[in-house]
Amino acid sequence: MSDDQQLKARDDNPEGRLASVTLDENSLAYVSSDVDHERKVAIFDLIESNSFDVGERGAGPFHLYLSIIDNRLVFDIADNTETQCAVFGLSLTPFRKIVKDYFLVCESYYDAIKTAQPSRIEAIDMGRRGLHDDGSRVLQDRLKGKVEVDFDTARRLFTLICVLHWRG
Repeated sequence: MSDDQQLKARDDNPEGRLASVTLDENSLAYVSSDVDHERKVAIFDLIESNSFDVGERGAGPFHLYLSIIDNRLVFDIADNTETQCAVFGLSLTPFRKIVKDYFLVCESYYDAIKTAQPSRIEAIDMGRRGLHDDGSRVLQDRLKGKVEVDFDTARRLFTLICVLHWRG
């Protein structure tokens, strides 16, 4: 397990937060340096600031292991004693179109930042952020009854879903 796949929380707030996030090595495909950078930033930001509550099933801080198994995003959550307190899978089907569109817009964005006018870059970036927000809202909705997360946490988790979903 490498440092960029699992980062520890820097504060001692034990309730309602993630202390570590690990991505399943077998679920990861080769990714570009841009996608790898997005993954690292998302994990770092997620650990730095998050809201993550599994309710009565466990006490935080929580440890999250994300993987893709049989076209399902699997959340394997351990509590503060590192005892598994919840495991569930979400179908990737509701995310498929958003992720596909998000990747297309990201490719356009990365191409545009090399040569395009600032107004074009800004327009593409607004579209990229809009798709990211859409995916975050879908994730928040799909997590209801399983895990409560705020919008910023859902945004960072959606980035990780995209990284796991990426197949080159």
